[in-house]
Amino acid sequence: MHDSLFYLPGAVLSQSELSSARLDGLVFEISAGYMPADIPEGRSARLTALRQVIPPGFAASGSTAAWVHGAGDAPPMQHHIQRTVDHRPRTKTAYNVVVHESQLADGDLVRIADQSVTTPLRTLTDLVLGADRYPQYLIWMRRLASEMPELVSAVRGQLTDRERLPGRRAALSRLEQLSAEWPQEDVTR
Repeated sequence: MHDSLFYLPGAVLSQSELSSARLDGLVFEISAGYMPADIPEGRSARLTALRQVIPPGFAASGSTAAWVHGAGDAPPMQHHIQRTVDHRPRTKTAYNVVVHESQLADGDLVRIADQSVTTPLRTLTDLVLGADRYPQYLIWMRRLASEMPELVSAVRGQLTDRERLPGRRAALSRLEQLSAEWPQEDVTR
């Protein structure tokens, strides 16, 4: 999505003008900005809405990445970003942004709209493993699994292969609950 189709309050139009346009049905609110009502809200639109949140050298991760991949209607209250570069860049983030310092591997990233986001597989893995530390991950884990139920068995396979992983048992238990909620259909032809 092109930047000209995303409006931040105060840039071209004031907050009151954008609110009036929203009431008239011309734009709709997405994260901290607005976009035209006739443009579908896809992954690129959601990432464009997060440009102010994700500084260079970081990618959307956790619940933020789940929202980008289509889980949920509204963005999470607390955004999660993770480092993508070798060095630790200095960054100033908002109060509602959690910065994860471990570096993401290139295979765990997808580029959309010139922004990085963790792959759906990595996102669900992070949500399942981090649910003890971030309780809101439980909600996003269920939302992402309902959108992409095939990920549950892929994440289970990854976690089963890694025996020495902190939180592995609890994560596998959560995956069993997700499998019960969204069972996979075994289709053989």
